[in-house]
Amino acid sequence: MRDLVVTENITLDGVIDASAGWFTVTAEEDTSDVLAETMRHTERCDAVVFGRVTFEEMRGYWPRQIDDETGITAELNAMRKYVVSRSLDDPGWENSVVLRGPLAEEINALKALPGKDIVTTGSIRLVHSLIAENLVDEYRLFVYPVVLGEGARLFTTGLPRLRLVETKRFRSGVVLLRYRTDRDESGRP
Repeated sequence: MRDLVVTENITLDGVIDASAGWFTVTAEEDTSDVLAETMRHTERCDAVVFGRVTFEEMRGYWPRQIDDETGITAELNAMRKYVVSRSLDDPGWENSVVLRGPLAEEINALKALPGKDIVTTGSIRLVHSLIAENLVDEYRLFVYPVVLGEGARLFTTGLPRLRLVETKRFRSGVVLLRYRTDRDESGRP
């Protein structure tokens, strides 16, 4: 069975809402090691799940990039993309599929397919729903040395039981924290 992985840029105080542009705070520093780690994680997945708003933002940006030396554009265009939406008809981005059914059924069906990890990033409301439905297998959190004091947070209620499996520090002060969701024999966290 494939894993569902939540990958987020996050502040020290747990904010994942990027609308204030806080995760560009290290733009003046060399973040090539963060990009290399991100691409290493991308190699371990073959599908991404977005909420509609994040999907539309990504669709409006990445397919239009023509001089992208990072490889992100090529990866996203080629990768299978799923968008959870009841209102979107035509996804308008190659290799994209709209998921309309009950969330747990749709995600469990994707996890049952052969393949690599399924990743979700951004998509705050979707991620909160995935957490509430106990569908997340792993969290990959790129923690930025920023405290905002307000904004949408990754965890809004009690934390799931998590097991730290990796930490990695980058030159910019960003730290990767990778957690697995501990599950009992029934598969429940």
